Amino acid sequence: MLLAIVGAPLLGGAGCSARDPAPRFSYTLIDGTPGSSEALRGKVVLVNFWATSCVSCVKEMPALVETHRKYRERGFETLAVAMSDDPPAYVAHFAQSRQLPFGVVIDNTGAIARGFGDVRLTPTTFLIDKRGAIVKRYVGEPDFPALHALVEELLAET
Repeated sequence: MLLAIVGAPLLGGAGCSARDPAPRFSYTLIDGTPGSSEALRGKVVLVNFWATSCVSCVKEMPALVETHRKYRERGFETLAVAMSDDPPAYVAHFAQSRQLPFGVVIDNTGAIARGFGDVRLTPTTFLIDKRGAIVKRYVGEPDFPALHALVEELLAET
C-alpha cells in the first residue's frame, strides 16, 4: 500500500484544537483504488485509526458502519486507517468478512498516523468538515448520538 503525506502540518501530539487543518495525504485502499484527502474535499469525512487486535475498535465497527450508511448519501465519507503494525492479511480478512462499506487503508509506513499528530492509540477518530478542517478528535469509542448530531451540523454547513 502506497501512502504519502503531502505538505502535511503536524498536529500537536496532545491533541488538536477545533478547526485545525487536516493533513493532506494520499493512500491506496486495500482493493487497490488510489485516493487522496484532496478528493474528499466538499464532504464531511470521518477518519478512524484502528487495528484488528484492538477490542474497542472491533466493538465500535458496527456503529461506524451504521453511521456511514446513515449519512453517505448526504456527502459523508468514512476512511478506516489500519495501523502500520496490523498484518495486511488480517485487515483484508476483517474488511471482507464484515463487508465494510467504506474505504479501508493500511497505513504501512505510519505516515497518515504521523500526519494526524502521531496517532498511537486505537481507536482514534477524527471528524473533518467540508473545507478540510478537523472539527473533533475522539480517543476511544465516540458517543455516537453526539457524533451523529455533529455530523448533521457539518452536513448542513455550506
